[in-house]
Amino acid sequence: MPNKVIATVVGARPQFIKAAPVSRALKDSFQEILIHTGQHYDYGMSDVFFEEMEMQKPNFHLGIGGGNHSEQTGKMLIELEKVLNTIKPNILLVYGDTNSTLAGALSAAKTNIPVAHIEAGLRSYNRTMPEEINRVLTDHISTFLFCPTDVAIKNLAKEGITNGVHQAGDVMFDALLHNLTLARKKSDILFRLNIAKSEYALATIHRAANTDDKEKLKSILDGLASLETKVILPLHPRTSKMMNEWNLSVNKNIDLIEPIGYFDMLILQENANCILTDSGGVQKEAYLLGVRCITLREETEWVETVEAGWNILVGANSQLIRDSFVNWFPKTERIKFYGNGDASVKIAEILKQI
Repeated sequence: MPNKVIATVVGARPQFIKAAPVSRALKDSFQEILIHTGQHYDYGMSDVFFEEMEMQKPNFHLGIGGGNHSEQTGKMLIELEKVLNTIKPNILLVYGDTNSTLAGALSAAKTNIPVAHIEAGLRSYNRTMPEEINRVLTDHISTFLFCPTDVAIKNLAKEGITNGVHQAGDVMFDALLHNLTLARKKSDILFRLNIAKSEYALATIHRAANTDDKEKLKSILDGLASLETKVILPLHPRTSKMMNEWNLSVNKNIDLIEPIGYFDMLILQENANCILTDSGGVQKEAYLLGVRCITLREETEWVETVEAGWNILVGANSQLIRDSFVNWFPKTERIKFYGNGDASVKIAEILKQI
């Protein structure tokens, strides 16, 4: 067994997806200890991803669950420090921009463990977003910063971060390439929902800025209701909670479904006529799959997708949602922004040299 120990902190479904290819690349050189904070804790948002992608089960499950940002992050810090003092890893690895990301990085910094941040350097430049605060703080306490794009490198340089910075490509591209073939074989989601390629739009809504504002959430649902196509909307627990609290209903063209696994999600994305989302990861996957994306935000960390003409920002404006769906279509070929699908191998090679 390798004598170098790397601890990986995950807590939300995008992190499970990103961690899978990196874990495969690390296994020959590191003993990886997987720590699940429990930020996403129900089966549809957590366990199913480990099962589908044949990932090792977490060595530690902290069971933090929900709560406001400060409460959730504080609980994670307490429990993570206990684990890190027990296992004493050589490196701590974090992904993206969730509360689990920041808590992992802070816990490691406080216990003098070098932090490696995958998906470093992304910026929306909207400091009202909790994700923006999480990613900025994590970058500034990380020793190794693995950037998915050239833009991310430039963002870090603007903040004076140049040491330990690497352009490795995007691990989510690695995950997509590995899993899409499996998804095509294993997923029967189109059959189960009785839909066919290009006959529906796919929507996701989960960011607090949209779900926790009644007028914004209602406007988004009104925009989806105005589309002359079936809309498949896998319902995030937060979105479901707020819709129930405010008694918001949906039009008959919108099919609300439970949260789904990664394979089902890939197939729904690949075959949609349009994707409407406030998710950063889904925006990028839409680009990689060649599906036009309408982003339900006023800014994005994936600026390349907008500049390339495959992503358009409409916020929570119902009229813009409808107008963009009807009138806006990509007019250019997709540029290869996110590497060649070998980001995980590059990251593992760099970490092995420490």
